[in-house]
Amino acid sequence: MHELHSPLQKSTPNLEGAFKYLKQHVGNEPFSPELVRGLEAAAGVGVVVTPQQIDATVDRHISKVKSQLQEQRYAFPTVQLFREIREELIWADGGAVKKATDAALLSLLGPKTEADLQAGKKPAKKAAPAAAAEKGSGRGTAAAAVQALQEEATPSHDVYGHLPKPEENDKVHKVVTFSSEAGGCEMRIANTPAQLQAHLKATGGKVVTRFPPEPNGYLHIGHAKAMFVSFGMAEQLNGDCILRFDDTNPEAEKQEYIDHIQDIVSWMGWTPSKVTYSSDYFQQLYELSIQLIKEGHAYVDHQTADQIKTSRKNREASPWRDRPVAESLALFEDMRRGLMDEGKATLRMRGDHKNDVAVMWDLIAYRVKFARHPHAGDTWCIYPSYDYTHCLVDALENITHSLCTLEFETRRASYYWLLEVLQQYKPVVWEYARLNLTYNVLSKRKLNKLVTQGFVQAWDDPRLLTLAGLRRRGVTSVGINNFCREIGITRTGGELPLHILDFHVRGDLHLTSPRTLAVLHPLRVVITNLADDHFEMMDAKASSSGNTRQLRAAPPASLLVFPFPGRDATYQVPFTRVVYIEQDDFREQDQKKYFGLAPGKSVLLRYAYVITCTNVVKEGEKVVEVHAEGRKVKDDEKPPKGVLHWVGQPQPGQEPPRFEARLYDRLFTTQTPGSKKKKPDEGEDASANAAQGEFEEEQEEEEEQAGDTWLNELNPNSQTIITGCMANIHLAKAKAGDRFQFERQGFFCVDSDSTSGKLVCNRTCTLNESKDK
Repeated sequence: MHELHSPLQKSTPNLEGAFKYLKQHVGNEPFSPELVRGLEAAAGVGVVVTPQQIDATVDRHISKVKSQLQEQRYAFPTVQLFREIREELIWADGGAVKKATDAALLSLLGPKTEADLQAGKKPAKKAAPAAAAEKGSGRGTAAAAVQALQEEATPSHDVYGHLPKPEENDKVHKVVTFSSEAGGCEMRIANTPAQLQAHLKATGGKVVTRFPPEPNGYLHIGHAKAMFVSFGMAEQLNGDCILRFDDTNPEAEKQEYIDHIQDIVSWMGWTPSKVTYSSDYFQQLYELSIQLIKEGHAYVDHQTADQIKTSRKNREASPWRDRPVAESLALFEDMRRGLMDEGKATLRMRGDHKNDVAVMWDLIAYRVKFARHPHAGDTWCIYPSYDYTHCLVDALENITHSLCTLEFETRRASYYWLLEVLQQYKPVVWEYARLNLTYNVLSKRKLNKLVTQGFVQAWDDPRLLTLAGLRRRGVTSVGINNFCREIGITRTGGELPLHILDFHVRGDLHLTSPRTLAVLHPLRVVITNLADDHFEMMDAKASSSGNTRQLRAAPPASLLVFPFPGRDATYQVPFTRVVYIEQDDFREQDQKKYFGLAPGKSVLLRYAYVITCTNVVKEGEKVVEVHAEGRKVKDDEKPPKGVLHWVGQPQPGQEPPRFEARLYDRLFTTQTPGSKKKKPDEGEDASANAAQGEFEEEQEEEEEQAGDTWLNELNPNSQTIITGCMANIHLAKAKAGDRFQFERQGFFCVDSDSTSGKLVCNRTCTLNESKDK
C-alpha cells in the first residue's frame, strides 16, 4: 500500500486527472512507487499556485487583448478569456483566478458606465431576419439557417463549443453516490480507453446525434427546436443525425404518426443520415436484460402500479427485491412467452431504493403488454421502458452527443448507471431549455385532449402549434427555422411571446408570397361614368419589392408553394364598371384622418382610377351599393391620400370568384393556460428537483386531480369564418398550400378543405404586428 506524498485536492481537475491516470495505468499489477509518482503528477498533487503566479498569468493574457478590451470594454467576450487563463492555471483555485481576472479588468477599464450597461442589453432585431441565409440555391433551408448561425457566432458564442469532441469523451460523466444501505460508495462513470477507441472506430471520429420522437402524436413547435439543435449540431460539425422512433409503447403509437414525423422532418429541411426504431434493437435489449438479471442488477417484481408508486415514495424495498437470480430468470422467461398477465409482473432495475435521487429507485425495465406493435408486429409481448431503452440505444447507435431538454436532466444518474453496469459506451449528455410559447399548449396529453374531444378540428388545426397545424395555416419551415435560430440554444427557460414567432414567419412570407387583391366584406361600387361593357386590364405589383425593410431578393422557385413572379414583376387585374371594396373602407360621414371613401370624397383604387362618391344605395340602414365617378390619374397630379384595394369583375356582368376566409386568433385567453406552477426548467436549475422525483409524472397527476380547468380558458373567438369573400380571377386556380399576400389584409394560405367549387383561405398572420401582442 502506497500513500501519496501530499493530500489530493478534491477539485474537479485534480479528481479527473487522477481518475484518468488510474484508468489508463492501473490494472492487476502492484501499485509501484513509479505509479504513485505518475498519479501525483497527473492529479497535481503537491502543486501550489501562488497569488503572484495567478496575477502574473492574468496580466499576461489581458495584455494580449488589451486593445480589443479597451475598444469593446465590457462587451468583450470575457468568458473565452477566463477559459484560456484557467486552462493554463489548471491546478489553481478557480475562485481565486476569477477574482484576479475581475480585478484586472476593473483596473484596466474602470467601473461600468451607463454606455456599458446599454451595450450589454439585447440588440434590436435585425431588419431582415427572414433573409438570414442567402447562399445561392440553399437560401432559407434548415441547413442554411444553421450555416448562418455558424458564420455569425464568434468562438465564445459557439453554442456547441463547450461540448467535448468525440475523441475527448473520456472524462467523468456522472458521479452516482449510493446510500449507506447500498454501501455508501461512489460510482464515477466514464468511458474506458477500450470503449472510446471502439466507438471512434465505428464512427470514424464523426459527431453523431439523434432526433428521437415517440410516434404517439403529431410534432409541435418544440420539436422544431429539438430538430434544430440535433440536426443543426450534425450539420455544423459535418456529422450525422439519426431519426430514431422511440417506439416502446405499442398502445399509444400508430403508423399514422410515424408517417407524419418523417414527412415533417423532410418539410423542415432536414435529412437524417438514417432512420431507425428503438424496436430494431428489441432482441439486443432483451439479451442485455438477461445480463442485468444474471449480474444481480434486475429482478422480477409482482407489485401493482400503485404499490410500486407508494413504495418508491416511501423508499421501501419491494418484497421481491432480493429474490434469487435463477427465479427472476425463470419468471422473466414466462413474461416473454406470454404466460404472465398484464400488470402481474414487471422487470425492475435494482438500483438504490434509499438513494437521494429518485431515478435510482428501482425503475421498471420491462412490462407485459399484449398489443400489436406498429413496427415490430406480434413478435413481442414484453416491452422495454423509456428509462431502460433510451440510454442503451444511444450506446448501440454510437451516439456521440445525446441532446435533450432540461426535464431529462434528473435522469442522468439512471442513464449512466445502466450503461456502466452493462459495460456499454457512454455518450455525452447535454440538456437545454425546452420551448414554451404563450397562449397555447405543447403538452401531448393536452393536445390529444383538444383533438380527440373536438375542441379543435384535428392535429393539423391551424390554431395549434403542431407543425402540421402551422404548415396548414401557411407558416413556412424557413420562418420556423429562422425563429429557432434567433431564440438560440440555452439552459435558460421561460415562455416566449407568440408574436416573436409571427415576426419571423411574416419576414419570410414577405419574401415568398405573391401579391393579389381580395376583399373579405365586399361592398358593390358602380362607376357610373363608365360604359356597362367597360373592361380594362391594369398592371399590379406581384411582389413586395416596395418593402425594402424586409426584402432582399426573390427566392428560387423550388422553395415556393405558389410560383413567385420575381421582385419587380407585375400581373394583370381586370377593371370594370362594377368593382368591390371593403365595407370598412366606406363611411357615410367623413372624418378627420379617415382616408376611405365617403360621399363627395375621392380615393384612389390601387393600380386603377380615382373615384369620387356621388350616391349611396341603402336597404334600411345598411349601405348595399355606392355610386361613383371615375377618372385616370393625370401624370402631374398628386393622387388622393386614400388608396383602397378592390376586386373587379372577370368580365363585365360576371361576379368575381368567391371564397371563405378563416381568421385566427390566440387559442387561449390566458398567457399560460392552466399552469400557475413553475416548471423546473423555467428560471431554476432542474437539478434542484432531482430529489423530488420525476416531476413530469407528478405534474400530470396533479393536473388530473385538479381537473382540466385549462379548457375553461379556451378562446371562443379563436377562429372567425367569413363567407362570401371575393378575389381576383387568378386566385381561383390556386391549390391547397399556395400562399398569397392579400394587399392590406394579411398573408393567406389555401386550406386543404378547399374543393373545386369552394375555395378556403387561412390567414397566416397580419401584414404588421398587432399592437395587442
